[in-house]
Amino acid sequence: MFKLMIITVSTRDGRKGVSLADWIVATARRDTDWEVVPVDLKALALPMLDEPEHPRLRHYHYDHTRRWSALVEAADVFIAVTPEYNFSAPPSLVNAFDYLFQEWAYKPIGFVTYGGVSGGTRSLLGARQMASALKMVPVLESVNVPFFTQFIDAEGKFTPNPATEKGAAGMFAELKKWAGPLRAMRQAAAP
Repeated sequence: MFKLMIITVSTRDGRKGVSLADWIVATARRDTDWEVVPVDLKALALPMLDEPEHPRLRHYHYDHTRRWSALVEAADVFIAVTPEYNFSAPPSLVNAFDYLFQEWAYKPIGFVTYGGVSGGTRSLLGARQMASALKMVPVLESVNVPFFTQFIDAEGKFTPNPATEKGAAGMFAELKKWAGPLRAMRQAAAP
């Protein structure tokens, strides 16, 4: 079993991404190979990066950083459910990434992006670059939902179309392919 952290990225009031996160969490929970750990960056409430030392050193001064470090360290796989802000990844995701370094390394990450006509693909491109710099393995397969609000009903439930479901299946399959070999690599390198 792999510990899969699903990160709800948007922190804005009135955000809609929670609906997509709820759907991808429910989808993941149907597969017994995943131990699903949902994390909402709004609830986590990380301040803007305030650690005085570089995260590579892991000399954390604040409890919020130590809590975040423990959550990320325990995960084997990540999915970020993220909107696109100003043709890039939201500051909440950048900040969450920036807090840590070693805890992210050699773990696969997938993305569920949403937005207008682009479906959040420009957010995806920026986030993949950051993930690679942190030594994560971003999988090519992703879920991109253009004009996403049309799939959210009056109660706030997201209902995917067949293409979105197919994208999710491909992403989960690819994450699983990487999860085992990367875990073995991390274990072999552990002191």
